Amino acid sequence: MKSFFDPEHVAWREVVGDAELPYKVRHEYTILGHDVGAGTLDMVLRWEGDGGHCPMHRHVCTTSVLVLAGEQHTWDLNPDGSQGKHTVRQAGEYALNLGDGPPHLERGGDDGAIVFFGGHNAAGILYELVAPDMTAIAEVTIEGLVEDWKAHT
Repeated sequence: MKSFFDPEHVAWREVVGDAELPYKVRHEYTILGHDVGAGTLDMVLRWEGDGGHCPMHRHVCTTSVLVLAGEQHTWDLNPDGSQGKHTVRQAGEYALNLGDGPPHLERGGDDGAIVFFGGHNAAGILYELVAPDMTAIAEVTIEGLVEDWKAHT
């Protein structure tokens, strides 16, 4: 069976976090398409099986999630920063995040993961990065993410 997504045919942007953080930040992303005026962005994230995460964040837009390969692990974060509910999604599983959930940590499983994300927000804001004390430290917008991707691919 032929896969419908070939990760070798897209440009990837690697993201590596500060070694001072209490968790490892390492993943790659590619942007498949976007429309800043319509407030929509489609992207794919890829994690190796090395325990690397996305930075702690909270979705503020409606986000479609489809696991293309591997396992996606998320841990909701409690107001004190401790880890709460742990969710594991397998390849083929879909979820819809309405942008009203708690901050979370996110990574691939032991063998990594490839996950599609479709973000939709008329204001163009995708998610907020949060500090270990759960305060918002930055907004990530469609326009800003596209600029970052173009500058590094």
